[in-house]
Amino acid sequence: MVKSRADARIRHPRHERRGEARLPAAVATLIAIALYVALPQQLLVAPRYVLPVLELLLLVPLIAINPKRLTRQTKTFRVLSLALVLLIAGGNLTALGILVHELVHAEVKDGPSLLVAALQVWLTNIIVFGLAYWELDRGGPVARTQSSRSELPLADFRFSQDENDDAVEEVADGASKACDWVPTLVDYLYISVTNSTAFSPTDTMPLSTRAKILMSIESVAALVTSLLVIARAVSILH
Repeated sequence: MVKSRADARIRHPRHERRGEARLPAAVATLIAIALYVALPQQLLVAPRYVLPVLELLLLVPLIAINPKRLTRQTKTFRVLSLALVLLIAGGNLTALGILVHELVHAEVKDGPSLLVAALQVWLTNIIVFGLAYWELDRGGPVARTQSSRSELPLADFRFSQDENDDAVEEVADGASKACDWVPTLVDYLYISVTNSTAFSPTDTMPLSTRAKILMSIESVAALVTSLLVIARAVSILH
C-alpha cells in the first residue's frame, strides 16, 4: 500500500513537535521597535527611548523562556507576550493619531519626512497586528503545536488549509486534517498585509468577535494612513 505524502509527514504526536521557531517573532518585534525609535520626535508622547526600553524589557524574558523553539507556556509568559503586543500597538496608533492631528491642524512643510513617517507607521501596523493575530489565535503559538486539536480553544481565523481536505491530492495533502498543518507567524503577517492593503480579509476569514474587531481597527488605521496622511504629504511635495 502506497502512503500519501500526508501520511509520511505525521510521525510524532502533536505534543512531541519541536514548536515554532522563536527567531522570526523576535526579529519582527525588533523591527517594530526600531521603526518607532526612528519616528520624528513630534509624533512621540514620551522621550524617544522610554517605550522601546519597556518593550525590550518585556521581550528579554520571553526569549529566555523559549530561546529557540516555542514549546513552554505559563500564565506569566502569556501576560508578558500580550502586554508587549499591546504596548507596541498602543505606541504606534498614538503616533498615527498625532500624525493625523499635525496634518489637519498644523502647518506642515516637510513633506518627505512626513511620507517616511507614514510608511513607518504603516509597516509597524502590519507587524504588530500580525503579532496580535499570532498570539491570540487558537491559544497562541505554543498551544497550536503542543496541544492536541481537541484541547485547543476555538479558532479566531479560518485558513484555506482548514478546508482543503476534499481538494485534489496535491492540495489536500497539505490540509490541516491530512498533515496536521498549523499556521505560523508568516501566515498571520500575510493576513495583516492583505488586511492593510485591501482593507478587508482575503482568503483567511475572521471567525471570532475579537478577530473581527482587531481587523477592523487595522483596516481603519491603514485607510487613514493611505488616504489622509500619504495624500496630504504628496500634496505638500507639490
